[in-house]
Amino acid sequence: MNIWFWVLFNAVILVLLFLDLAVWNREGRVLPFKAALLSSACWIALALAFAVFIHWWLGATKALEFVTGYLVEEALSVDNLFVFLLLFAYFKVPPEQERTVLFWGILGALIMRGVFIVAGVALVHRFHAIIYAFGAFLVYTGFQLLRQGGDDDQVDPSRNFALRIARKLLPVTDSYEGKSFFVRKEGKSFATPLFIVLLVVETTDILFATDSIPAILAISRDSFIVYTSNVFAILGLRSMFFALSGMMKLFDYLNYGLAVILMFIGAKMLLSARFEIPIWAALSVIAGLLAASVIASVLLPNKKEPSSGARSE
Repeated sequence: MNIWFWVLFNAVILVLLFLDLAVWNREGRVLPFKAALLSSACWIALALAFAVFIHWWLGATKALEFVTGYLVEEALSVDNLFVFLLLFAYFKVPPEQERTVLFWGILGALIMRGVFIVAGVALVHRFHAIIYAFGAFLVYTGFQLLRQGGDDDQVDPSRNFALRIARKLLPVTDSYEGKSFFVRKEGKSFATPLFIVLLVVETTDILFATDSIPAILAISRDSFIVYTSNVFAILGLRSMFFALSGMMKLFDYLNYGLAVILMFIGAKMLLSARFEIPIWAALSVIAGLLAASVIASVLLPNKKEPSSGARSE
C-alpha cells in the first residue's frame, strides 16, 4: 500500500475527530439520544461507503473482508461500551465531560490498535503457527464470556493497576476541573479525576484489544483491511456510547451472541490449515448470530432490576 495513502487516510480520520470535538462538541454538551442515534447511523454509513470504495478499488473479496471485520469489531465495541458506562458511573464523571474522555480515549485506542495490528500481522506472517494460539485464545475467551453471560459486575474499576499506581504517584484534586486533565494550584501540579478516568479507559482498551485483534486477524491478514475496519469501528464509539446509554438494557443477550462469535472465529483459525471458511460464509454466520442475540434481547427481555450505573433518560 502506498505510504501516501496511509498518510492521507489517517489525516482524514484526525480531521473528523477534531471536527467532532472542537466544532460539533465545542460547547461540551451531552449528546441527546436521538442525535446519538443519527450520528451513529452517519458513522455506519461512512464505513459502508468506504466498503464500496474498497470494492471498486481492490475487488469484492477485500470489500467482504472489510465488512466482516468491521461487523466483528463493531459488535465487540458495543460490548466494551457497557464497561465504559460502568466506569463512568463508578467515577461519577460529569455527563458533559464524558465526550472529552471518549475523544482522547479513542485517539489513544487508534494509536495502540495500529501498533498491535502491525505487530500481529508481522507475527502471523513470520510465525504462522501463532494463528493457532490466537484461535485457541478466542475459543477460551468466548467460553469464558458465555459462562459469565451479561454480568458486568465482575468489572471492578478499583482493581485497575493503572489506577492504583496513579493514586500512589500523582497528587489528585478532590473534584473535576472542567475538561482539564491537569491543573496548577498554589504552585503545584495536580492531576484531576478526569485524567484518572482516561487512564483507566486507555488501559481497559488494551485488554479489549487482546480479543479484537486476534478476531480480525482470523478474517484478514491484510494490514490495510485490519487497520481500516478497526478505525471505522472505533470512530463511531462516542456516538454509540450515548445511544446505548439511553437503551442500555435492550441488549441483554448480546454477550451470548458475542461469545459464540468469538468461538466461531477461533475455530475458523484452528481449522484454517485443513478447511478455509469462505469470507461470505463467515459474514453470514456473524451477522446471523448478532441478529439472533438482538432479536432475543427484544423479544425475551431479561427481567432484572436496573443497576446503579444505569442512566435514567
